[in-house]
Amino acid sequence: GKTFFMNLIRLVALEKGLVVMFADLAPDRRIHATGGQARGLYAEMARNLSTRTKPDGGALASVVERFVSQAHRDAEERDLPTGSVIRERLGHFEELTGGFEFAEVIRRYWEGHETGDDELKSAALRWLRGEFATRTDARKALGVRTIIDDASVYDHLKLMSAFVCEAGYKGLLVGLDEMVNLYKLTSTQARNANYEQILRILNDVLQGSAENLGFLMGGTPEFLMNTRRGLYSYEALQSRLAENTFARDGLVDLSGPVVRLASLTPEDLFVLLANVRRIMQDDAGALPDTALEAFMAHCSDRIGEAYFRTPRNTVTAFVNLLSVLEQNPGVEWNDLIEKIEVSEDLGEDMTEVDESTGAQDPGDDDLISFKL
Repeated sequence: GKTFFMNLIRLVALEKGLVVMFADLAPDRRIHATGGQARGLYAEMARNLSTRTKPDGGALASVVERFVSQAHRDAEERDLPTGSVIRERLGHFEELTGGFEFAEVIRRYWEGHETGDDELKSAALRWLRGEFATRTDARKALGVRTIIDDASVYDHLKLMSAFVCEAGYKGLLVGLDEMVNLYKLTSTQARNANYEQILRILNDVLQGSAENLGFLMGGTPEFLMNTRRGLYSYEALQSRLAENTFARDGLVDLSGPVVRLASLTPEDLFVLLANVRRIMQDDAGALPDTALEAFMAHCSDRIGEAYFRTPRNTVTAFVNLLSVLEQNPGVEWNDLIEKIEVSEDLGEDMTEVDESTGAQDPGDDDLISFKL
């Protein structure tokens, strides 16, 4: 499925020397919001930030440490203060939205590194992970007047891509799965605001405005093609995501922004079940191929072609069958086949989500508003 495909691309990206930030959208995490949900998504991505040497997430500190270490070596070679070299290497950040504060936080991290102030280093990493909820807290801890908030998430992704390149990586790949959570928003205004942000990302990537930054989004066909609530309901996105009209009758075009994943065939499912069997059973006591064929025939009788097109429940039932056979040596597989219950995979939970779900209390922030 799409999640497996995205994980495969993630592994390839790590092998190629990219930094990856992956996260699943949820009712309390989305691309655009006003109640902290977008910042929550960024914080989740930052926690999951991975590199080749730390593929399981939590690599943000390593990336920052790598950058300041390189700057320190450069400063020693040039006989300059490390802070000056950091300021020089991040000088072009000040031209980007939020870049001045981003560079200042990196310099504050170096100060903590140089003086042994772990609290300062921790505060800098918290800021980079989007964990400061108020500007007041950020100002007290780091002396900066802004934080990563809902309105600046995409701008900080662009800053992060520039920063990882300065740290010696080849770029940043952002992965967002479960995009169907945007489809489930009940508010048309909230959906369109998220789709507008996707349009902004798409324009930047296709036009080359976002350098060294790639996006991978996973969703269902309904999320893409539904003209009432999906991406196709936003006319500007529909025209940009339209498929190649020549790619039909078995022809494919993988150069466009949309990649459709083909359903499994019965032959594919047989190979998949055989691989599951190889993992769970040794050769001596393995089920024969006739058992796999009988199992697939039973599933076909119960739920039709859905057994191989959406095979999640089929594979689950097969694993359960193998587990029972393993723990009950005297039982024969042909005695169990007809008793197996297989239900059709109905896909995503399409329960509607209210716009305010996951909204966070902004807290006591004396910089939220003011009057002259």
